Amino acid sequence: MLKKIPMRMCVACRQSYPKTELLRVVRTEEENIVIDRTGKRNGRGAYICAKTACFEKALKSHAIDRALHVTLDETICSQLAEDVKRAEQTV
Repeated sequence: MLKKIPMRMCVACRQSYPKTELLRVVRTEEENIVIDRTGKRNGRGAYICAKTACFEKALKSHAIDRALHVTLDETICSQLAEDVKRAEQTV
């Protein structure tokens, strides 16, 4: 019997991918915004492709803001951009 692969949708391009191929951005209980590499951290999460184009589209359309119910500031955006670039290089 095959194991079911959990699918998640990218908030920017609205395409479904296996959960392990996407980056999870989490708003923690302390109102911090972080990248969750384990996929198990507590808090409200949003998934995004590990592509710079998708990340830029999500920032422009405020898709991450809407999904996490917060307003991202410049420092958080720059940290997330660096994480996306690192993830894009490893894929």
